[in-house]
Amino acid sequence: MRRIAVLNGGSSHHHRTYIESEFSQFFIDYFYLPQFHQASLEQIDVLLVPSQLHLKLLEKNKEKIIDFANDGGIVVAFGPQPVQWLPNQNWEYRETNFWWWLDKDAKSGLVLEKPDASLFDYITLKDATWHQHGVFWPPENTETLISMEDGGSIFYIDKVSTKGTFIVTTLDPDYHYGSYFMPATERFLKGFLPWLAFGEI
Repeated sequence: MRRIAVLNGGSSHHHRTYIESEFSQFFIDYFYLPQFHQASLEQIDVLLVPSQLHLKLLEKNKEKIIDFANDGGIVVAFGPQPVQWLPNQNWEYRETNFWWWLDKDAKSGLVLEKPDASLFDYITLKDATWHQHGVFWPPENTETLISMEDGGSIFYIDKVSTKGTFIVTTLDPDYHYGSYFMPATERFLKGFLPWLAFGEI
């Protein structure tokens, strides 16, 4: 099992998702974001960066996170990224349609790019389907697992920008699960976290 730690922004949805719920079993440590600059990452394999963090504090710690990846670590980034901290980050904000599923002949717009990827032994595309806040345009030679029909990546794996691995998704399951709504997000976490702990990445 990979040793996973999560940044804790102190929000109620972070607390519920990562500390109070069944998902706590996957984490060996929690780093409180305002004190993260003092933390040692030597004992972990994976750092999960949740959605809805304090952006200035996240920016302040980006070099520490990049250094962890360059030492061979895995970094997971959940949610929209309106500030520049990911390596070769190319984020495009798009207006969110929270009610697309009420449209006649509703389509999420999501495309499964790599159906044979190991992640999809743990989740389905339906488990990753709620709404979108934007897309990434990843660097060349990265692997997009989920994209949008009209272009852009929703979920990609970057093994080229650093000596480690970045798993980057616009999806924000921790916020919705921790806020007690959006059932797909619970299914996503029930598959994603075991994959992160045990799966082939």
